[in-house]
Amino acid sequence: MAIPQTKRVPLFPLVSLLCFASIFLALSLSRRASLSNQTHPFQYRPTTTPPGSCDLTRGSWIHDPASKPSSPRYDSTCKEIFKGWNCIASHKSNALDIPTWRWQPHGCDLPPFDPVRFLETYRDTNIGCAGFVGDSLNRNMFVSLFCTLKRVSGEVKKWRPVGADRGFTFLRYNLTIAYHRTNLLARYGRWSASANGGELESLGYKEGYRVDVDVPEGTWADAPGFHDVLIFNTGHWWWAPSKFDPVKSPMLFFEKNQPVIPPIPPDVGLDKVLEHMILFVEKRMRSNGIIFFRTQSPRHFEGGDWDQGGSCARRQPLLPEQVEEMFSLKNNGTNVESRLVNKHLFKALKHSNFHVLDITRMSEFRADAHPSTAGGKKHDDCMHWCLPGLTDTWNDLFILQLNSIKDENRN
Repeated sequence: MAIPQTKRVPLFPLVSLLCFASIFLALSLSRRASLSNQTHPFQYRPTTTPPGSCDLTRGSWIHDPASKPSSPRYDSTCKEIFKGWNCIASHKSNALDIPTWRWQPHGCDLPPFDPVRFLETYRDTNIGCAGFVGDSLNRNMFVSLFCTLKRVSGEVKKWRPVGADRGFTFLRYNLTIAYHRTNLLARYGRWSASANGGELESLGYKEGYRVDVDVPEGTWADAPGFHDVLIFNTGHWWWAPSKFDPVKSPMLFFEKNQPVIPPIPPDVGLDKVLEHMILFVEKRMRSNGIIFFRTQSPRHFEGGDWDQGGSCARRQPLLPEQVEEMFSLKNNGTNVESRLVNKHLFKALKHSNFHVLDITRMSEFRADAHPSTAGGKKHDDCMHWCLPGLTDTWNDLFILQLNSIKDENRN
């Protein structure tokens, strides 16, 4: 009797079907997870490198247009952008190209910060961002942060806490950021010789600017008691002969309400101000508060200073050798100010409770990122930065450091 043959089912189509189903399921789950993590339109790339494992301030700028997210952090429609910094609206030729350069530290990454995660993490927090020690360069950074946050959280209340020049609360998160304008940190104002005479008058001084090295300017004096996080800066006004002419309107320093005799030059005055202001902040800062001091933002005037026809027409970042040529202390060039100021800052901050936010080196390369002729001034603006632009990267560094400090304090 013949045994009936069992009909064989070809294995290849079946295996192929199973493989296809597995791949489809994996892709589906992956896409679902990706979408669930996509809490806002801005592209966020989390870093796997702990901030302390490499020097984030040392690296190079990579032109990476392909990595530019389809939806940017913010655009030229953010109303808080000062007109002179809105390079896109002012039609600066490389304005759209400036944000496509990415800072790549050696041996690790500096990712763009996640604005939604930031708002969630610092809910019910007062952040005095970019000011209270702050000249207009800290406002530059403040505006960058505000515009990035407002793009993902539009319910904002405008107000000016404790002397701030600008301030906003993101109502959904009860998070406040503010900018306190101050040029020297210390209180200063016009001084004229008294008819009754005095020590300065006896030395031949007739007018100038009185700088009280031990008295904070009123615009930020109450900030340490209000804010949970503060970012200070000072520097540009200390080397400003157009404002503090050493002959016609010199800086005259006072301590304990008395003139410092013999009179001291501005660099020594800066040391005294830093000493007093650091102690002032540390004594009055809120419990568990975090304080930063941002290093000096470099200028990029070529062919002379701002009032001597200097310009910044470059359209790409500088090469390392060009950076050294422009900023080396040995060359004592037009833009040497940033490294000079930093020497004073690092010395003063060495044994303090301040965290240093070092943005100088990465910024020295970016001669291309200033408003230049699009700044709306009679001269080229080679000091401030276009927005969107470099100060977005400053905020990436700031928030990465801030999160790291918060994690350390929690442990």
